Amino acid sequence: MEKIYSKNATYENQDALTNQLLAEFVKGDTYAFSKLYNLHINMLYNYGCRLTTDMELLKDCIQDVFVKIYNKQSELDSVLNFKSYLFISLKNKLCDESRKRIHLSDVSVDELDVLSSDNVEKDYIAAEKVVHNNTFIAKLLDKLSPRQRTAIEMYYIEERKYEDICIALEMNYQSVRNLIHRGMSKLRACAV
Repeated sequence: MEKIYSKNATYENQDALTNQLLAEFVKGDTYAFSKLYNLHINMLYNYGCRLTTDMELLKDCIQDVFVKIYNKQSELDSVLNFKSYLFISLKNKLCDESRKRIHLSDVSVDELDVLSSDNVEKDYIAAEKVVHNNTFIAKLLDKLSPRQRTAIEMYYIEERKYEDICIALEMNYQSVRNLIHRGMSKLRACAV
């Protein structure tokens, strides 16, 4: 059971793992809460670094978000997307704390150095798409024979010429071309 809780869970498994852990936490499993925390803390910290330069404030806000989640355990069964819930909770908490500090500060609003959060969500979504695409491509490549995969990686990723591939695979020119063609045909068929 410990293996499924790994921080290195693949992109596709993380959402399922998060939902499983959330359901277990709502039922009262505090171990599941600590696993949720460990699974999301780095992602949340990286997100927060784009919203503020005050690292102590960020750490405090992240802790407050998880304390709030722990205290509202019974209300979490209505949460559909836990990652979004975390991002929004942290953003709101940072805004609240910043407002409090502005009201308590002698510094005017014009003098504050605020980081823009306009592209934070877009950047996160783009990064998730890259991870998803890489996972998808890796699964497709796993469906090829070892020789097809090697030939395709050499040609498309390493950008080697057919002649170099012929030497490396100890095959003639036409056989390498056929091997790559059949491999690409298989990839296209599997991608549909």
